Amino acid sequence: MLLCVDIGNTNISLGLYRGEELVHDWRMRTDARMTADELALGMRGMLGPLADKVTGVSALSTVPAVLRELRVMLGRYYGDVPRIVVQQGVRTGVPLLVDNPREVGGDRLVNTMAAHHLFGTACVVVDFGTSTNIDVSTAKGEFIGGAFAPGIEISVDALAARAAQLRKVELVRPRSVIGKNTVECLQSGILYGFTGQVDGLVRRITAELAASGAGPVTVIGTGGLAPLVVGESETIEHHVPELTLLGLRLVYERNVSQPSF
Repeated sequence: MLLCVDIGNTNISLGLYRGEELVHDWRMRTDARMTADELALGMRGMLGPLADKVTGVSALSTVPAVLRELRVMLGRYYGDVPRIVVQQGVRTGVPLLVDNPREVGGDRLVNTMAAHHLFGTACVVVDFGTSTNIDVSTAKGEFIGGAFAPGIEISVDALAARAAQLRKVELVRPRSVIGKNTVECLQSGILYGFTGQVDGLVRRITAELAASGAGPVTVIGTGGLAPLVVGESETIEHHVPELTLLGLRLVYERNVSQPSF
């Protein structure tokens, strides 16, 4: 079975594939100070008895400190199975039509790869994580850029830290857009404010794509906080929670000649 590991700034997502089937997935908190042994212990704790069934690993990390420990961990605990870490030089088949291809993170690459695999059109991927990343690709699967915005949780944390009368609230839909109390006012601003931000950016991006003759465009939502916004968004057409894990599986298949899962 193939273990896919996506290490982000806030969370680590794990997915276990049997062939093309995602058998199980888990999430754990990212700690930039974790050692290789702590990372292995946390992962094996999540996997339980399935840990011994891993026959391949595909991984990425957007956290440089954890990336070093990830490489050590893979060599120490998974040294006897084929493994791929998404980084410069790993074949993805995604042309990077941007000013500085080295700036493009592995998560953006595998999301682009997975979106093209699923839909085969020009795609806009909205990844709701620590930051809100919007990545754009052509119908040929070429990565052409995107946009970044502050993520929902870090924006809420900053607001609570800087405004004495405000506090963190549960991120759920309020009774109405017009809040009747402080909690509902915050929930309305967070939910509908971020939804409006995403819809505004996506509309401008799709207009540029249409002007360039890109053809049909598919808009996909993914990431840990996507469920909060997808239901309210007027532009996001598909919610694919496992998009990054799927991309990691595709990278593994492209780089390992005889997949062993």
